[in-house]
Amino acid sequence: MSDQHPPGSTATLDGIWLGLDLGTQSARCLAVDGTGQVLATAARPLTGRRVGRRHEQDAEEWWSALSAACREALAGIDATRVRGLAVDGTSGTILLADAHGAPLTPGLMYDDGRAADQAAAVNEAGGAVWRELGYRSMPPSWALPKLRWLLDHEPGLANGTRLLHQVDVVTWKLVGHQVPSDASHALKTGYHLVEERWPHEVLDRLGVPETLLPDVVRPGTVLGTVCAEAAEATGIPAGTAVVAGMTDGCAAQIGAGALTPGAWNAVLGTTLVLKGSSDHLIRDPAGVVYCHRGPGESWLPGGASSSGAGVISQYFHSENLDVLTEQAAALDPDAVAYPLVSTGGERFPFRAPEAEPFILGDVPTRAAEFHAYLLGVACIERLCFDYLDHLGAPTGGPLTLTGGGARNAYWCRLRAEVLGRPVHVPEHAEGALGMAVLAATASGASLRDAAAAMVRPGTELRPDPARTARYLPVYLRFIDELTRRGWLDPAVADHARRRAAQ
Repeated sequence: MSDQHPPGSTATLDGIWLGLDLGTQSARCLAVDGTGQVLATAARPLTGRRVGRRHEQDAEEWWSALSAACREALAGIDATRVRGLAVDGTSGTILLADAHGAPLTPGLMYDDGRAADQAAAVNEAGGAVWRELGYRSMPPSWALPKLRWLLDHEPGLANGTRLLHQVDVVTWKLVGHQVPSDASHALKTGYHLVEERWPHEVLDRLGVPETLLPDVVRPGTVLGTVCAEAAEATGIPAGTAVVAGMTDGCAAQIGAGALTPGAWNAVLGTTLVLKGSSDHLIRDPAGVVYCHRGPGESWLPGGASSSGAGVISQYFHSENLDVLTEQAAALDPDAVAYPLVSTGGERFPFRAPEAEPFILGDVPTRAAEFHAYLLGVACIERLCFDYLDHLGAPTGGPLTLTGGGARNAYWCRLRAEVLGRPVHVPEHAEGALGMAVLAATASGASLRDAAAAMVRPGTELRPDPARTARYLPVYLRFIDELTRRGWLDPAVADHARRRAAQ
């Protein structure tokens, strides 16, 4: 990621910058100016297919939905002022395409878990490299096991077949020919972030042809410019700079401005994702935390839980959440639920494929049950920070809360009080904004300067120390139960208890 300009750079952010976001459920275009003012936004839905551990999307739909979103967003603004764009996508989503970029397979999505056998082979072949890179092993949902699965089930692929990450489909269309992938999306395909190369010795053992793999550059690199055909499809002016993006979690982190060492962004969507900034590579013996490369020599450690706000849509989908929140806040009970969303177990802050939801305490009403899940997410979030501290990651910097769950003001305050630390809820924080900020580095500004100019800090919430003390026994009871069930390492639980005692 380019960060060549020191703080105080005089590079201009004049113009309009576009952030393009490919999520699980929608494709979005956001247009902002150099002060972070949102000028226009539009989205189109995406559809997927889930069968057991399989999760696929039609890659052609990524382009058609994003093109339509861009046309709508740009229709009401002066598109001639657009200077650059960047694209984010879901982490670990891949497909195979022909030499012209046409998809040969569906997109295997970020949480597709079909490649269990291939993951074992990948970890046997590359374990030493994965340990060096800090994440120890690859689960089946990562891109390299899924690539090996595709090669096992798509025999006789023609010469010129390409591996594409989700955003590579879009950047190929935008520029009119294949351009390099970014190192952020290439991470889960095994890209060596320290040496900045593909580990060909590992890939050779796995039978992955070198010709299949894209070139890779750091996020923030200018890949090319929008071609005439893409301009007609999207409404983005031909000649607009196309900047290498990052995965959706990193995009949200940039959109929240969490770029200084010790700063963190907590994205509460269907699941909870934490992304932070560190001045050194964080290595995790358990393999649940991994690092992207950040600006300059910094690293972006993080983890994605299988717990989160998805429990609300699972258990309370037909109910009035505003009313439930008001009732839950008035009750303020101390029952706590383990808010696991996935049927495949937990992946952060501990790895436990056998994990399943539970509730500690009495929940005699729907409001009490609702509150137990809100409190459970806050306890998982605190355990994530305790685990990160256990690994030696810096955790004491500013914390921002983003994602759909951050729209619930009571939940944000509850999370701040369980954590016992101030939090900020930015005015606008989403992956698309992060990509607009990254696109603005094409002006010559550093990423931190662009974020300082374009990310608006929003609301600060400070915890009530008395309420933090009230929730502490709930948190300790929660980690005791996770430990009793054999999911949480006792050493991690002890570390969490020591931090609580301080």
